[in-house]
Amino acid sequence: MRDGPLLIVDCDPGHDDALALGLAHVHGNVLGITSVSGNAPLEDTTRNALGMATLLGSSAEVYRGEARPLKGEPRHAGGVHGRGGLGRVVLPEHNRVASKLHAVDYLIETTREHSNVWLVPIGPLTNIARAIERDPTLARRVAGISLMGGSTDSGNVTAVAEFNIWADPEAAKIVMASGAHIRMCGLNLTRQWLSDDTIAARLKESGSVKAQVGAAILDDIHDRMDSLGRGRRSALHDPCAVLAVTHPELLHFERRHVTVETEGVYTRGMTVVDERATPGIPEANVEVGYQIDSTSAMKLLLSAFERP
Repeated sequence: MRDGPLLIVDCDPGHDDALALGLAHVHGNVLGITSVSGNAPLEDTTRNALGMATLLGSSAEVYRGEARPLKGEPRHAGGVHGRGGLGRVVLPEHNRVASKLHAVDYLIETTREHSNVWLVPIGPLTNIARAIERDPTLARRVAGISLMGGSTDSGNVTAVAEFNIWADPEAAKIVMASGAHIRMCGLNLTRQWLSDDTIAARLKESGSVKAQVGAAILDDIHDRMDSLGRGRRSALHDPCAVLAVTHPELLHFERRHVTVETEGVYTRGMTVVDERATPGIPEANVEVGYQIDSTSAMKLLLSAFERP
C-alpha cells in the first residue's frame, strides 16, 4: 500500500474535486472513490471520477452512489462547473467502468474490513448519510470524516447556505449528529486559498500530463468565475478537506457544536455553528476549520500535479 492515511474519497467532480483527487493520490492511500450527484448529475460525476482515476494512474475502483438527495429533487451547479461538471476540460480516454457494487455498500463493507479509514466527502453527503442510516456503527468505526461543506458565516448558493450542504441538508444533518469524528472545511476556510492564472501558467510549464490537465481545470474555472463577475480566480474548496487529513498541521480547527437547518424558508441548508463562549452547551461535535496556510497548501497542490 502507498504511504499515508487510508482514504475513501466521496466526490462529485467538479473542478475542485478533480484537484482534490490529485492531492489525495499523492499524499494518501486512496482505497476507493465513490461518486454522488452534486455539481453535476450522477452519470457525469461518475464519468469524471473514472477519467481522473485514469489520469492519476489510480488502482482504486470507482463506485457509483446516490443519484438524488434524501428528500426532494437533485440540484446541480452547472452555472459554476458547466455542463457535465468539468466544462471544457478533456480527460484521458480509457476503458474503465464503475464497479457493480453500490457506493453505500462499499462504504459499509470497506470500513468493516479496514481500521483507521478516513472518509473524505467533498460533495453532498448523501452516500455517507445512507451508509450511517444502514449501519450506525460506521460513524464510530472510521478514523474520521473530513468534509468540505458549510460555513461559519456566509454561503454561496444562498445568503447562509453552502452548496454541498444545501443540495442535501437532511443528509448533512444525519452526518453531523452521527457521533463521528468530523472535520469541517467550510467556506470561511476555503475562501482563504485561491488559485489564479499564475498557478495555471506554472502548471503549463511542466511536462507532466497531469499538470496540463490541472492547468486546463484552472483555466476553465477561472473563465467561469470571470464570466460571473468574480475575477479570474477561484477558491480551492475541496482540496482543503484532503489536506485536513494528510497535512492537518496546515489548518487550524476549533471544536464547535454544528447542526444543519432543514426547515427554514431562508436558512435551509445553513450550518448552524455555535460560537458562544459557554463551554459544553451544547456539546461540541465537529472540528470546524478557521484558518489554512494557503502558501504551503499551494506548494503541495502544484507538486502533486507536476510530478510524473
